[in-house]
Amino acid sequence: MVLALVFSALYLLDGFWVRLPLSIIGGLTLVRMFILYHDYVHKSILQKSWLAKVWFGLFGLYILAPISIWRRSHDYHHKHNSKLYTSSIGSFPIVTKDKFLSAPSRERRIYLFIRHPLAIAMGYFVAFIFGMCLRSFMASPKKHWDSLLSLVFHFSIGAAAWVFFGFQTFLMAFLLPSLLASASGSYLFYAQHNFPGVTFADKDGWTYIKAALSSSSYMKMNPVMHWFTGNIGYHHIHHLNARIPFYRLPEAFREVEEFQNAKITSLHPREIVRCLKLKVWDPEQNKMLTSRELRDTPKAKKARELEPA
Repeated sequence: MVLALVFSALYLLDGFWVRLPLSIIGGLTLVRMFILYHDYVHKSILQKSWLAKVWFGLFGLYILAPISIWRRSHDYHHKHNSKLYTSSIGSFPIVTKDKFLSAPSRERRIYLFIRHPLAIAMGYFVAFIFGMCLRSFMASPKKHWDSLLSLVFHFSIGAAAWVFFGFQTFLMAFLLPSLLASASGSYLFYAQHNFPGVTFADKDGWTYIKAALSSSSYMKMNPVMHWFTGNIGYHHIHHLNARIPFYRLPEAFREVEEFQNAKITSLHPREIVRCLKLKVWDPEQNKMLTSRELRDTPKAKKARELEPA
């Protein structure tokens, strides 16, 4: 209902400064709708509704995360969360300090680019258009034909908004909400598994429960942001049991004492900066290293000394 009201207003009202706050609200409401879509694909809500099946199928195409690729990558992420060397499918890549320093310079640049704040902010292009749709379709056109359909569907709506309602409507009702929703979703997904205190393990030391409770954060938010993000801040609980619907996550948090001892981050600017600085996993110190800490390691210093002048 909120989504319909906001986007109806964006298409029907005039004036840049009237539309701008509505466009921001529209982007945040798309984040909430994505969480509902995410829960639907996890089979935690509305499984018997044919209307939900049609709606979420179309929404997945519109949001550039069609069900086939989203389910495959996201289910894999849940089964391998924080497991070194196999957790990068459906998630942001993680490598150890030694593996990073021994990798060719091209691989290091690609790794750092994917985790760069600008790449996360441009999640609309990097994570969704390229990562979710183009790459999956190019890798397996027959299996992920709906990735191409998603691109056609999404940009057809954008083109129609421009042609029939004008450039400002295209900008405010289509492009800006998509950019904001994708950037917000990319950062939330990143920070919930890349935060100070997170731990990673190889396959021999990995357990599902430990990964959920020690490698997934509780992101503190005010009630308004909890609403817009569909309670996804209770991410440690979601990873422990993805069948708990979004609206019952706060209840689970209140009722189970162990859930209240989670590793915490937030949307405070200082916390965002702390999360974005993290680059590689150091198993010797059992922590993520920043770029500065990585450059100061003896192996990194030695590698720089050996580089040709």
